[in-house]
This record gives sequence, structure tokens and C-alpha cells, in this order.
Amino acid sequence: MEELDVTRLPRNIEAEQALLGALLANNKAYEKVSEFLRAEHFSDPIHVKVYDVISRLIQKGHVADVITLKNYFEQEGTLNDVGGMAYLIKLSEASSPLTNIEYYAQFVYDKFLRRELISTGYDIASEAMNENFEDSTASQIEKAEKRLFDLAMHGDGQKGFQDFGTTLNSTLQMIQKAYEKEGKVSGLSTGLNDLDYRMGGLNDSDLIILAGRPAMGKSALAMNIAYNVAESMRMNDKMDPHDKGVAIFSLEMSAEQLAARILSSITDTPGHKLRTGDMELGEFNRIAAAVREYQKLPLYIDDTPGININTIRTRARRLKRTNGLGLIVIDYIQLISGSGDKKSEGNRVQEVSEISRGLKILAKELKVPVIALSQLNRGLEQRDDKRPLMSDLRESGSIEQDADIVMFVFRENYYIHNAEPKRNTGETDEHFAKRTEEWQQRDRETANLGEVIIGKHRHGSTGTVKLFWNGEYARFSNLSPDDHLPEIRG
Repeated sequence: MEELDVTRLPRNIEAEQALLGALLANNKAYEKVSEFLRAEHFSDPIHVKVYDVISRLIQKGHVADVITLKNYFEQEGTLNDVGGMAYLIKLSEASSPLTNIEYYAQFVYDKFLRRELISTGYDIASEAMNENFEDSTASQIEKAEKRLFDLAMHGDGQKGFQDFGTTLNSTLQMIQKAYEKEGKVSGLSTGLNDLDYRMGGLNDSDLIILAGRPAMGKSALAMNIAYNVAESMRMNDKMDPHDKGVAIFSLEMSAEQLAARILSSITDTPGHKLRTGDMELGEFNRIAAAVREYQKLPLYIDDTPGININTIRTRARRLKRTNGLGLIVIDYIQLISGSGDKKSEGNRVQEVSEISRGLKILAKELKVPVIALSQLNRGLEQRDDKRPLMSDLRESGSIEQDADIVMFVFRENYYIHNAEPKRNTGETDEHFAKRTEEWQQRDRETANLGEVIIGKHRHGSTGTVKLFWNGEYARFSNLSPDDHLPEIRG
């Protein structure tokens, strides 16, 4: 490909001069543009240096005018490089008192974005044309998508150090948001009060692992949370549209199966009725009405089987940019394919390490919580107490390390219900009847009880939260208000 002709890239020298002149005439105007405008956004190298020095002087509490700029460049030995005193005077005269500095700053920034977009497109095309390029085609697409996402979200996508004062103010805003919010949670509410109390809600940049053995209800719990969050977003008019959206990557169930499960839960309709159509006209009309009501729910399902971590990142970035995104749910980690990196190819433990690390990076990059479901090892089935432990996680090392929160779904009733007593050889009728009665009582007592065991919590305490389980509708919900919040254990 031909080299990129930089002289033909979008730029407006007059706008840059007018902006710098306005800043020299009124240093207070710097506050209006400093949040988004940086020196590298200017196209002229002289203007890059001048804006950088203006910023330095103002941030130190000094006056930035022609004289102070002249002195600065003279001491640095670069006055001639910026056109001398004559050009500094020209800049100061380029602005009128009526200059709209925010307009000019946005204009300069827009030209910068256009130059970056052209440069990105040129690099993408050059790499694609080079068949000897080391990266695979899939890797090139992933990198291209990331560069475009970074450009769309934050200009050049670079983020430097933040001083502690700025970080403290951001933290205070998070605490204030939790204080003012009903339920006292800083993040998104799961819709499950005791779980919110324990976790503080679903917080930005957190990787949350939701693990359990088959039939424990981990997919049901994840879908309950996804629906509750999406419905809260739908009803919240004050929420930033860029944060409205729940993405579900379902590698096990189809989009229609997931939608039917959610519909069963919100309409109190047994799942088998939705599958078979065995219902009265009134029931069908009620379901149809619910479908019409919830069509605008900001919930998006991707049911691509065997999807890899790079594609998940690419599609999540695109959704964030185009529709908005506030939560990602992935069902489940062990079904995600690796990136195809030759280093990890054939090594599933290394692939899972790459996947869990990639999910944590994605949560931080998009500033959204990511809930990733995970299977557990079969070993726990051999124990008397089948409540999961951290060591039960499959390929647990990397998952446990990368996760901010690890929680397990456990329903004791599953094991109790499937352990109906059998008569022992020589056992009397009376003794067998007693054992059967005790089993029936335990079966009834645990039938609607679910537990979420928080085994790791980077920002708080661990412990167990009890929930109400309705198997007919595959739904977890709050226990009766008479039940107390769980006692916190450190």
C-alpha cells in the first residue's frame, strides 16, 4: 500500500489558533476544555507544544500569557521552534472576546478523532494486505475492533495515573450513590435483597464467578439476576443510556430456550406448558400480553455455540458502543473456546486461564460487572457434605485468582429428594416407616430452599445467603420478610 499522506489528513489550523488565543486571553477558560482536550489532539506540532506549556503553567497556578510562554520557551531553548515571539503574539491576537472556546475545542478534538480513524483504517488495511504478518486473521480483527472501540469511547484509549485525591473523590461518589440508593447498594441490584446486602450489588469492573453442579440452578439464578437488572434499567429514566443493557452469552441453551425460561419466571407459567403449548386461551393471552410489555427490555442474547473469548470481547464492545451495556452474563466458562493462541492450544488449563484473565480485563475495560458461570468438579459428589468449596472449581487456580467474587449455588434438597430410603435387609416395617417419615420431612423442609455460598469476596465478607426456590418456574426470589438478613462472617 502507498504511504499515508499526512498533509491531507483533516485539520483546521485557524480553529487551533483561535482556541490557543482564547486560552491566552482568559486562563479560566482552560477549565472548560481540560477534561477532554490534550496537547496531542492538535495537528500542528507548534500548537502541541504551546498547549502543553499553557496547561503546565495553569495547573501550577501561574499565569499563561505571551510573556510567560516566551520566558518558558527561552529557558528551554525552544523559542525558535515555536515561531518565536512573533508567532506567540499572532496566537494571542487570533481570538476575539466573543470566541466560543468549547466549540473550538470540540472542533479540534473532532479533527483529531478523524485523523486517528483514518490512521487506524490505514494500519488495519496494511496488516490485512501483509500475508506474512505474524498475527492470525482472527487476531487482527480482534485488535482492529479494540482500536475502534477505544477511539469511540475515549479518543486514543490511553489512561494514565490518577492522583489519590481524584480517586478518593470518585470513591466518595460511589459511597454517596450507595447511601442514597434504596437498599444501600453501590452497584446494580440483583433484585435479591440478602444477596445485595452481602455483595453491595453488582459493581463495575468486577468478575463474578457463579458456580455449581448440574441441576443446582446456577443458570436459573443468573437469568433471574439478568432479568431483574434489565427490568430495573428499563424503568430507570435517569440512567445513562450507555449503561442500559444486559448481554447474555449463552453457549449451552438457545436464545429461544432462555427467553422461554425468563418468560416462565415473570408470568408464573410452568416451563412445560410453554414447551408443549398445553394451556387455556386465557393463559396464552396473558403470556402474549407479557411478550408485548417486555419487548423493550434492554436484554440481548448471543447463543453462538463454542464462541471464543476474543469474539465475546469484540461483540461486547460493539454492543456497548451501539446500544449500551451495563452487565455481561456468560453461561458458561468451560464452553468458551480459547483464542487459538498456539501457546495454549491443546492445554485446556492454560486456555481457561487465558479465558478467565480475558473476562477480568473485559470487565475493567468496559467498566461493567461480568457474571461468568462455571461447572464444579465431580469430586464433591463423593463427600457427605456436598456444599461446594473453592477447591471444587474446575481449573480452579486461574478462575479463583482472577475473580473478585466467587459464589456457589447449592440446593440440599436435590440430594435429599434423590435419596429416598430403601428397605435394608432384615429391617422391620416400623423402623423403615420411621426412616421414610424423617426423609419426607427433610424433603418438605428443604424443597423451596436455595443457598448462595460466597466463598471469595475481594471487597467484603464471605458467608451464605438463603433464597426461596421455585422449581416450577425456575426462579430464585427473596425469602419471607420475617427472615433476618444473614449474619456477616469475616
